[in-house]
Parts: sequence; C-alpha cells; structure tokens
Amino acid sequence: MTDQNPTQPTRVFKIGATRIVEDPSMSGATNEQVRDLLKTSYPEIANATLRERDENGMRVVEFLPQPGRKG
Repeated sequence: MTDQNPTQPTRVFKIGATRIVEDPSMSGATNEQVRDLLKTSYPEIANATLRERDENGMRVVEFLPQPGRKG
C-alpha cells in the first residue's frame, strides 16, 4: 500500500532504456529536483531536455540528452 495521492499519477523517469519509478524520496519533488537527485548517477541528464507524457495511467518524464559541444 502506498501513500500516493490517488489524483496524482505515479511518475516514471526514463533515461535512455532505464526506467526509474517514483519512490517516496521523490514524491512531492519537481522534475528539476529529481534531475538533481539523479544526475550524480546519470550525468548525461544534467543538460537534457525534459518531455512529459501520459502512458497507461502513469506520468512518464523522459530525459532527452542534448548533443555536447566539442572544443
């Protein structure tokens, strides 16, 4: 049993092929705050574009890496 707000769908954070389901430590955090939590393990999301969509009753937050600059 979870303490999730029933009106708020569970978020799933997608980084490439990796899917991270929102847990209590992320509950109530903005997408930017979650990015700050995850970028230590996934540095490629530091400058990624965020895209949100609904998928099967879940809120999918996808981090789309941006090509880096050379030089």
